[in-house]
Amino acid sequence: MILYNVTVKIEHNTHQDWLAWMKATHIPEVMKTGIFKEYKISRLLYIDETDGITYAIQYVCDDMNSFRHYQDEFAKALQADHTNRYKDKFVAFRTLMEVVDQSPRKLEE
Repeated sequence: MILYNVTVKIEHNTHQDWLAWMKATHIPEVMKTGIFKEYKISRLLYIDETDGITYAIQYVCDDMNSFRHYQDEFAKALQADHTNRYKDKFVAFRTLMEVVDQSPRKLEE
């Protein structure tokens, strides 16, 4: 399983618009590619927020071939949409991780 993490620091005055757009538009478009099985948005805590608020968006896919397909076919356009909309209001970096172990989901009792 591959975990694709996008960390974004967004300026305070753009923060609410960005988060709403991510939830309503960008993430649904990423998920619509069919590559990723799930996603999660997290806000980083206990860090310096002087320059903005930092989020980590994590997407899960089955394997590296799936991720490469995303990179080859979809990533450039989706990233350009984000950059064009928020231009100099954010900084971002991406990391790719291989999940080597995870706890099983808790079953409903």
